[in-house]
Order: sequence, then structure tokens, then C-alpha cells
Amino acid sequence: MTQTNTENSIPIVDLFAGPGGLGEGFSGLSKNAFHIAISAEMEESAHQTLRLRAYYRLLKKKGVEALRPYYLFCNGVTALPYDEKSSPDWEEAGREALRLTLGDEDDNLRLDHLLKEMKIGADKPWVLIGGPPCQAYSLVGRSRNMGTSNYKPEQDHRHFLYKEYLKIIQRYRPAVFVMENVKGILSASVGGKLIFETILRDLANPDLAIGKKMNRGGYRIHSLTCKTYFDRTMNPDEIDPRDFIIRAEEYGIPQARHRVILVGVREDIDITPDVLKHASELQTVEDALQTLPHLRSRLSKQADSPELWAKAVNQHLKDLRNATVNKKEMADVRIALGEYAGKIPSNLDSGALRYPKDPEILPPDTQLHKWYADKNLKVWLNHEARSHMTSDLGRYAYAAVFAKARKRSPAGHSEFNLLDTLRPKHENWESGKFKDRFRVQLQHSPSTTVTSHISKDGHYFIHPDPAQCRSLTVREAARLQTFPDNYFFCGNRTQQFHQVGNAVPPLLARHIAKIVKTVVDKI
Repeated sequence: MTQTNTENSIPIVDLFAGPGGLGEGFSGLSKNAFHIAISAEMEESAHQTLRLRAYYRLLKKKGVEALRPYYLFCNGVTALPYDEKSSPDWEEAGREALRLTLGDEDDNLRLDHLLKEMKIGADKPWVLIGGPPCQAYSLVGRSRNMGTSNYKPEQDHRHFLYKEYLKIIQRYRPAVFVMENVKGILSASVGGKLIFETILRDLANPDLAIGKKMNRGGYRIHSLTCKTYFDRTMNPDEIDPRDFIIRAEEYGIPQARHRVILVGVREDIDITPDVLKHASELQTVEDALQTLPHLRSRLSKQADSPELWAKAVNQHLKDLRNATVNKKEMADVRIALGEYAGKIPSNLDSGALRYPKDPEILPPDTQLHKWYADKNLKVWLNHEARSHMTSDLGRYAYAAVFAKARKRSPAGHSEFNLLDTLRPKHENWESGKFKDRFRVQLQHSPSTTVTSHISKDGHYFIHPDPAQCRSLTVREAARLQTFPDNYFFCGNRTQQFHQVGNAVPPLLARHIAKIVKTVVDKI
């Protein structure tokens, strides 16, 4: 491994790393606090993103001038992120960010070999972080699984990927570990047993869980929101598992993301982690998205141009306004529709992977934007609008205007019946199952949870500005997730959305890293 500035910093091993959100928070804490020794991810595009960010960090340690090839790539000047001089750093990034499938025998052996080579072990403090894949735990995933007649949770390998994480804890004894997962893990069960209770017991006593006869002591599993903890002498029913839920919006993240985060501290380390400090005020969608250029969506399945798009949206708005004329209960919505009907601009661009910045627009002087901004970027990365069917444009325009008027999204078919054209072609549309089918991210509130579903369609992630009539871009979703603007997401747009939706918000990870650093410093 490169020794630049790492001799006195704490090594991090990041498993199931995705695009690197959790690792970004730790590695970006402060100079020399932590360094990523290894990060591992199985999905190809996420691994490409992970490697590119590892490369960025290696260059950053050498100074601003060393970052020149990275910015030439981001700004679209060069096709590759490295040049002859920085090629060794690119290769080094490839040794740090690994494409591994944990659970695969060969990949497990490869990871073991590298950890031993780096002398990772209990004799020197190191930290394990990561979030085992959570599809099987998530409420949406479980609902989908229930619809599969032959689905058997006890045969779903995704339920037990945390065991791979557990094996690393048992073998290499980190001083601290941080494990993230979806809230649904608290209620998921296999064979009539709650998975979360099993996970707590296993993490608290890894030797017993793996079936080893040795007993080198266990871990205390701490909450970061209160003083609740669990150790191997306890029963899970002695604690409230909801104490392990972190509500990100309470800690300065512009998103109502609720996740389970467990912090394990080795028993021989008699230190209790601090709890997260609440932010003084909520960060909102508007706080996060301001300064990003306005974009239009594109028309799918027909000819597209800025003029044709504006004409289609204006017509939808006029039709909607006319439909409210004799509806007293819709007076507020009619007024809001009148503010936009016929006034949709016909000169908006639809964005690009690298969309030119206006140098006249400066970031606001806020802590959030100091975290996002990078003056070396001449473009907005990953800021490209989706294409939408004209029928969806009508639904998006209606939902966004409704939200402007009533400070909430329209709720299902009962508030989506102004025109027949608003009704989706769903047999179950009026069943009540789709009450949030079209959801606007409200301007003056934190967003709802950015999930991987955003990779499939944008219906849950409608932009609050009716004049843009579209779903969020990858960059906007990344802002809500608190990824810095210089974080480049690789792969196609669907893959980029998937990476962003599955990640831990880096700014939240940074808050957690501060707490972990305090623990390790006291050892």
C-alpha cells in the first residue's frame, strides 16, 4: 500500500462498499485520521466509481496540482482520469478498491490473503465498516418476495451475507465496526425467528456464532442515538431495537432516511461511544438543490425539442386548469396552475453527464455547500434529466403544482382524478396500494428516502419546480445523499441511480467517523 500520510492514520476496511458513501465520510474526516486500506464491491459500475474515488483520494494527499488529471477527466478534457505521471496512483487505487463477491470462495481467499499481508489484526486498532446487501430485509423487497409462490427466506443467500462480514470480525478483531442496514431488518424473520436478534447475538459473540471453540471476548453493540447497547450477557428482549435507527434528517442530512446503524466496540476496550449530536435546523430539498441549473425532461417515444416539450407541458397545465373551473375545493390548485399554464420556458436544456457550469453562479455560504462545492469543477457531473412519456409529464406537472399549493403530494386516485389522463394504466390503481405512486420532493422539507427504486422510474422523485416538469437527476439525488459535487458516478444512468440510492450519506458517515475516531484515540 502507498505509505503517503498513512503511517499514523487508522486503517479502514470497507465491505459491501457500493460507490463508497460510508468510506467517503471516514476518509474525508480530517487529514491522517483514517485511510481506506481495502474497499470491496461486487457490482461492476459501483466498483468503477469506488476505484475512481480511491484514485482521487490518493492524488489529493499529494496536493492540488496532483489532482490535475482527475479534473481534466471530470471536466471532459481527457478521456481517461490518469496520465503517465499519475498512472501508478491509478494502479494503486485498483489495489485498494477491489471487485470482490464476498461469499465466493476464491474472493474470500483473496481478501484473507490481503488482510494478512497488510497485518490487519487485533494488535493494532483498525475499523471495519460496511452494509451487507439489504434487498431481502427491506419492506419493499419482502413484499416482492411474498408475491413469489416458491420463495423461502431461509434459502435466500442475501439474508446471510452479514455472515461474511461477521467472519472478518471473528478472524481479524477490529477495534470498532460500523454496520449499516435498512430499517426492515428489525422486523424480518426466517423460520419464525427475528433476524435482528440473531444478528445482535452473532455480532456480540463472533467466536460462538462462527462455531469456534476459542473465546477471545466479544463486542458491545452500541446505538448512536442513545445510550442503549447490547452485549453477549444480555437477551435481545432487554433492549428496544428501534434505538438503533438513525433518522438522518435529525443530523443535518436533507433527506428523511431512516437506517439501522450498529457500532460494535471490542469488549477489551472499555470506552462508550458518544451519541450523534442533533442539527440545529433541518436541511431541505431547496437547501440541497439550490445552484443546480434548471433542466427540462425530454419527450420519449416521439419527436423531442425544447419547444415541443414546453408546448406539451403548457397544454397539460391548461387542460388541468380548465378542469378545476367548477370545483370549489380545487380553488387553491387552480390559482397555482394559473401561475404556470402557458408560461413554461422553451429554452431549457436537458443536461448531460458533464453539463457546463455558469461561472457567475457561486455556491451559498453554508456548511452544506462548503461540503458539496469544488471550484475546480467547470461542469456539473451526472446532471442529466430523464425522458418521460407525455402522459407522465401531465402527471408530474399536476403533482408538482398540487404540492406548491398544498405543501404535500396528491394522495392516490382520490386526488389524482381531475382528468382521466392522470389515471395510470394500472388495474389496481383504485385499490389504495398506490397512494404515493407520484410523489413530489417538497421544497421546504427534507426529501423522502432516496432508494435504489429511483433507478427504475422517477415517479417517487418528482422535482418540486413545476416549470422543470421532471424527476430528479443523478446529481440531485446525490446532493440529497450529500455526495460532494466532485464525486463522479460511473456506468449508465440507471446504474448511477442505483449506486446513489443504495449508499450511506457521506456527511452522515462523517459524523459517525468523528465518534469512532474519539473511541480509537482513547485506546
